[in-house]
Amino acid sequence: MGKPTDTTTAAVDKQPRKGFLNKFLDFIEWTGNKLPDPIIIFFSLCVGVLLLSLVAGAAGWSAKHPGTGETITAVNLLTAEGLRSVIGDAPKVFGAFAPLGQVLVIMLGIGVAERSGWFESMLTQSMKSAPKVLIIPAIAFIGLLGNIAGDAAPIILPPLAAMIFIQLGWHPIAGIALAYAAAVGGFAANLMIGMSDALVQGFTQEAAMMIDPEIQTTVPMNWYFIAASVLVLLPILWVVTSKVILPRLGTYDNPEFVHEQIELSDQQRRANKWALVSLVAVTALVVIACIPAGSFMRNGETGSLTTGSPLMNGIGFILAIVFFVPGLVYGIVAGTIKKSSDATQMMVDSMASMANFIVVVFFASQMLAYISASKMGAILAIKGAELLQGQDGIVLILGIFLISTFVNLFIGSASAKWAILAPILVPMMMLLGYHPAFTQMIYRIGDAITNPITPMFPYFALVLSYAQKYDKKIGIGTFISTLVPYSLAMGVGWVLMMIVWYLVGAPMGPGGPIMLPGK
Repeated sequence: MGKPTDTTTAAVDKQPRKGFLNKFLDFIEWTGNKLPDPIIIFFSLCVGVLLLSLVAGAAGWSAKHPGTGETITAVNLLTAEGLRSVIGDAPKVFGAFAPLGQVLVIMLGIGVAERSGWFESMLTQSMKSAPKVLIIPAIAFIGLLGNIAGDAAPIILPPLAAMIFIQLGWHPIAGIALAYAAAVGGFAANLMIGMSDALVQGFTQEAAMMIDPEIQTTVPMNWYFIAASVLVLLPILWVVTSKVILPRLGTYDNPEFVHEQIELSDQQRRANKWALVSLVAVTALVVIACIPAGSFMRNGETGSLTTGSPLMNGIGFILAIVFFVPGLVYGIVAGTIKKSSDATQMMVDSMASMANFIVVVFFASQMLAYISASKMGAILAIKGAELLQGQDGIVLILGIFLISTFVNLFIGSASAKWAILAPILVPMMMLLGYHPAFTQMIYRIGDAITNPITPMFPYFALVLSYAQKYDKKIGIGTFISTLVPYSLAMGVGWVLMMIVWYLVGAPMGPGGPIMLPGK
């Protein structure tokens, strides 16, 4: 018995000590794994808000609204009248919750585009057609724009990038890291408006109405900033990959993988061509429909395209059509859609994949309703605004960014995080004079840049398995250390961009100024 024990001890003694980074990452992983499912988190928060309303109501918590002069007093929801509202209004609160309809409508179109194979084929063909000198920026660009494709980019792009890197004599894990960092780290950068814009705007709208019930936010209110972000993040991803990651990983000469190829059939290429033609046609029709002064896309009273218009209010439905048509065309030409039931089944499957989101939204909607009805959200926002009164906008940018970044390390769901933070941050910043679009965009930056390095992100385990295909010994710490330079560089670049944007005073997007009107 003694000899084996000595051998085991010796083996343990020879193991290298973990560095600070790995210890920190182990702590994040351990802490994140201890968190319950988001559904349980929101159920617990619902119960917690109800109990806190009891305490707040009994203690007489109150605050004076700086705009109206009205004294806001906390309401105990655990009274007979409060419980009537909690129980009786639950279905109405859930059905009227803004993010639910927008996201589900968009997913009808995305479901066909993704399940017909169009997204995967489009990503593959785009990468294959890029010249060698532009491979790294091409993968970064496709990754940044790929978040419009929902789950497709972080699932499909990393293994494709690895194969292309091998063919060029580069390390495949560098390709995986680049594709993953671009797809999930640049989640708030895109040239187009997508599902993520609709998702966060819904929570923002609900939170903003705690301070101003008449305020109207729009899905594209961050569009100018997220489009410009592509131009800022693209060179950052390029430089980090070529100057840091590739030299650090060195050469890769495993003969098992050197002959991996990425090929599309002639039928898939033809389907891609006609899908692109249909995409251009649909986009052109939308643009043409917006041009006439009396267009049905414009506000019937003011003629505006950005305020209270069908274009903005119906952006979810329009995006669903923009994705549905090319997905349908691709499926018919490629043969993945042979009869009408194939397309409808793709939409059904897409809705089925949203089941977890729907359940989360039910509890999140109730929690937000409780915070609003109890007045505690408004009171907390007023008190927070009083503490931050006079603080420079740059300080507020850094504060919200750091909060978002930290929370993202432990909670992978973007909707779950913003559902928790929006009722606090949005009203507080509104009381300081800042428009919800500004607050929302700062959060989105902090939420995005730590996506690559948190084991809590839904696709982390999948992408780690891609890396382990090429290096069976690679572990979580080693893989995250390959991704950390991307998060750090994107974080610095993106925050500096936001500070410059704030100092210039440019709007975040249509209907999304930095300051509230009159401030």
